[in-house]
Amino acid sequence: MTVADQTQQAKPVRDGNAQKRAAILAAARALFVRDGVERTSMDAIAAEAGVSKRTVYDYYGDKRGLLLGVIEDAGATLVAALDRALDTHLSDDADLPDVPSLERALVAFADDVGTTMIATTDYAATVRLVTENTAWLPDLDEHPLATAPEEALAERFAHFAAIGLVDADDPRLAADHFNALTTLLAFNGSPTGRTPERIRQVMADGVHAWIRAYGARDRG
Repeated sequence: MTVADQTQQAKPVRDGNAQKRAAILAAARALFVRDGVERTSMDAIAAEAGVSKRTVYDYYGDKRGLLLGVIEDAGATLVAALDRALDTHLSDDADLPDVPSLERALVAFADDVGTTMIATTDYAATVRLVTENTAWLPDLDEHPLATAPEEALAERFAHFAAIGLVDADDPRLAADHFNALTTLLAFNGSPTGRTPERIRQVMADGVHAWIRAYGARDRG
């Protein structure tokens, strides 16, 4: 099951025209990031998007609905990238006969995630929108997008445990530990030091530490 299979975006108040909806989301995201959610007016978003204020309300209801739409749109893009990385490096068909080959695949997966997600300004902007606007989104922790990446990774770790490559009684905990050692550590570093090279190193080091903790050992 892919990350996308585990998530279903909340539908806007009105589906409407896809081009207008995309323009509204792009305008809202740019203004929210630049000026902050509180200081951004619906009039400004409508003007930036080239639509009427009534259209913005018709599509998203209110500013909270629009902020959620912006975050969901960015989240859907991120989980699609994660799906591709999982399918490329860690699928059931991947040639991973032993723990060293799994470690190499995890390093490649982490490098892919790091360079396509963490190193981008889009990822940083989305994280900033979420962390700075928790009051606007009290239920975000319960949104499917909040846990979909970890659940997808946990499913892969459960598979690798089943074929004897990973020792993980709790695959979800193993996924949380993997993220803590890779994605979270890479992103939480100093923004000025968040270069592609540094991210690759942090991600690779995190994989090696994770394998030392979870890689299956010969019990013979």
